[in-house]
Amino acid sequence: MRRLRSAVKNGRTATQETPENPKRSPRKKVKSFQAIKEEPLSPVPSQNSTYHYFKDPDDISSFRKQLLRWYDECKRELPWRTLAATEPDVNKRLYAVWVSEIMLQQTQVVTVIDYYNKWMKRWPTVQDLAAATLEEVNEMWSGLGFYSRGKRLHNGAQKVMSELKGEMPTTAEDLQKFLPGVGRYTAGAVASIGMGQVTGVVDGNVIRVMCRTRSIGADCTSPSVTETLWCLANTLVDSKRAGDFNQAMMELGATVCTPKAPLCSECPIQKHCRAYKQVKIQLELASERLLSKSTLQSSSVPDIEECASADSCSLCLPPGELWDSSLGVMNFPRKPVKKQPRVERTLTCVLDRRGDGGEAEYLIVQRPSTGLLAMMWEFPSLPLEERDFSESKQKEAVLAQVQSVLGDPGNLGALQHIGEVLHIFTHIHQTYVVYRCSLSEPTGVVLKEGEAPTTRWVTKAVFQQAAVSTAMKKVLKLYESKESHEEECRKSGKRKRDSGSKDRKRKPQKIKVEQETSTGKKQLLLDNFFQRPVKQAIDNGS
Repeated sequence: MRRLRSAVKNGRTATQETPENPKRSPRKKVKSFQAIKEEPLSPVPSQNSTYHYFKDPDDISSFRKQLLRWYDECKRELPWRTLAATEPDVNKRLYAVWVSEIMLQQTQVVTVIDYYNKWMKRWPTVQDLAAATLEEVNEMWSGLGFYSRGKRLHNGAQKVMSELKGEMPTTAEDLQKFLPGVGRYTAGAVASIGMGQVTGVVDGNVIRVMCRTRSIGADCTSPSVTETLWCLANTLVDSKRAGDFNQAMMELGATVCTPKAPLCSECPIQKHCRAYKQVKIQLELASERLLSKSTLQSSSVPDIEECASADSCSLCLPPGELWDSSLGVMNFPRKPVKKQPRVERTLTCVLDRRGDGGEAEYLIVQRPSTGLLAMMWEFPSLPLEERDFSESKQKEAVLAQVQSVLGDPGNLGALQHIGEVLHIFTHIHQTYVVYRCSLSEPTGVVLKEGEAPTTRWVTKAVFQQAAVSTAMKKVLKLYESKESHEEECRKSGKRKRDSGSKDRKRKPQKIKVEQETSTGKKQLLLDNFFQRPVKQAIDNGS
């Protein structure tokens, strides 16, 4: 800290120096040996500095109380929390929490709520879900993204019925062991919320809270940091309210300790946050510098405890990566540079026809049972291998794909390119090059005997309810937009033609100069009366 102040005096950036002999804050009074024994601290990995951990049981107790008090007052009312708190049946409670945790993986709460309510209304128990078909599950999941999650939920429910006699696993260890798609975090969340098991959880929100609270600046995806975060989570979790504590940590990260523009002034654990302390001290140092105080040594600016082995500590900011004063607490956590998603292009054809009732129908096909968007439905599509494909070659490829689906394409109309749709998956930037085509008469799809239908014609209403991806809904929206635009153009052109025809019909006839009166004498028309003097004036040369 003395070096920081010296740097400020000399006009240098205070954050570029690391104190050699940092002052230590006076230790608080430690609990008795018995108290410490009742609240054992997780061991600190030997390669890491104790600076990044909680060393005082009093701090842990204060952290828990302040966080849980805030949670009780400010938590959001969410349907899965209500079920977890009110459902007396253990099996139903664990199932309800499990479904919510899978849905919430990489998906915002506001998006999940509606899906969750519909899901639980249709399949309120694990037995109900196990009895459903994968097609029904995919239809319910449509639009939620990461479609393999729904498939794993369905597989897990069937496994519970076939291998566990319909009884949900009740511990984090068994949940992770028996249920597909359930990892360390999901298992800990379900077990602590559903059963009160004393185990910590670490998700994206908890990572952010912990890294800021303990000034952890290393790559948060590295094994060293990951293990440290789990150690901290297991140290802090409240033994009497494990589920509430874990939800409080996640709630804090989601609503207060946010990735951008965190609400530090509203944070219930602000006094435990080392990142916030560093921001506060730098602001006070900057204030003293601005006011040009004569002596900084006697100022009231508090010291900040820093890692004594920052140069070699595997949890501190990497050497060469300095604290950015403009970011404040957002210096933490540090994430690795994301791998650039691969870019792909796909040819897609919206093939329509008029059904028996005159309503438009669209041809959709089912994707393979493995890989991206497994078992989902889509318009006939195929990868576009070469970016410089000419439109004529694209049309040839689309026609070949449509013919392979239909067998006999019948009276197939002309293909028309209508635009492109960009859809971003987690690891793929997918561009759909969209064509449209119409059949002038209904054409069936010939299926082999005993073969499951992987191709069908559907109306728009059925399409919207089917297990189709958000990308395909974007494609249909583009198609409808093009159709609507062309229909408007046709109507506009017709109005112009009709208007021109009416104008021609209403063209005024030549007005007769004289009309017969009832007396038999000729009478000048009013127009002619006013025109005649003008003509005479012209004749007279006026």
